[in-house]
Amino acid sequence: MEVRFSSDATREVSNAARYYERAAEGLGKAFLQKIKESVSEIKLFPFASRIIRGDYRRRLVSRFPYGIIYRISKDTIFVAAVMHLKQKPDYWINR
Repeated sequence: MEVRFSSDATREVSNAARYYERAAEGLGKAFLQKIKESVSEIKLFPFASRIIRGDYRRRLVSRFPYGIIYRISKDTIFVAAVMHLKQKPDYWINR
């Protein structure tokens, strides 16, 4: 399955990686690696994550307080948001 990120989700990943890298050298790279691992798991088991609203599912990212919000269509996984779990939980709904 192909994975497509919304431009907002791409920006969220970049911003979080920069934040973590400023906090501690190497932490931003570790965050990006965990995002990559989570996306790989979504590709392998797209229906394993819990549905949170409508067709959207949330995959938790290990080690970091983030969730990947995505929906599945025929042969594409669309990532709408990579959200911090402690901030405004429904901000991504209009994407």
